[in-house]
Amino acid sequence: MFTKSLLRLSTRTTTSAVARPILLQLPLQQRQSLATAAMSGIIQSVLQDHKEIDAYYQKYKQNAGNYDEQKKWANQLIWEVARHSAAEELVLYPAIEDKLSDGKALADAARAQHQDVKNDLYKLDQMSLKSASDSGAFDTQLRKVMDDLTRHIREEEEVDLPKLKAAISSTESTKMAQEFERTKLLVPTRPHPSAPDKPPFETVAGLMAAPLDKLRDVFRSFPSKEEVRKAEE
Repeated sequence: MFTKSLLRLSTRTTTSAVARPILLQLPLQQRQSLATAAMSGIIQSVLQDHKEIDAYYQKYKQNAGNYDEQKKWANQLIWEVARHSAAEELVLYPAIEDKLSDGKALADAARAQHQDVKNDLYKLDQMSLKSASDSGAFDTQLRKVMDDLTRHIREEEEVDLPKLKAAISSTESTKMAQEFERTKLLVPTRPHPSAPDKPPFETVAGLMAAPLDKLRDVFRSFPSKEEVRKAEE
């Protein structure tokens, strides 16, 4: 599957000192968390992401006027939407195309919706949020992102996911969830609206962009792990 291709390609692009499967580089607790999420199946994995994205937006709104805190939660939201979107395009949508008679039409429509979100998210990612003078434009752009994303999520949860759930076995669902969670570890963490949105080209483009994104993330502010955990409760 696509995660295996990502792992093979990522190993080739690293030095021998770090050329290990990425899951083995994670702390035991994080690997266990990924395993727990994946065991619930692909539908629950996707729904959990949707819940987390909304939680981060709520935290952004709750911190109105505190621009440092708002920027942290905006960065967290951008990070999660970028990873979630790429994982859907690499894992979920190919499965929808393969398993459903109208899967190609559903997947193409979802990719088009993703493209709108990516375009708006990219604009947001380039914007400053340091003072009241920045706040109005930033709020408007983020609200546009969330409006588009909410419409997409609603359609996905009401149409795409129920159809897929009925078409796959519990074993297939678990395997897809595992692949989905692993893929999120390897894909870009910032929006790239001009990048391909289908494998194998998205796989290659993602491997090229992801290291630079992760380097940029080092210099950005994010909520702490504890803050994120509490927001997701």
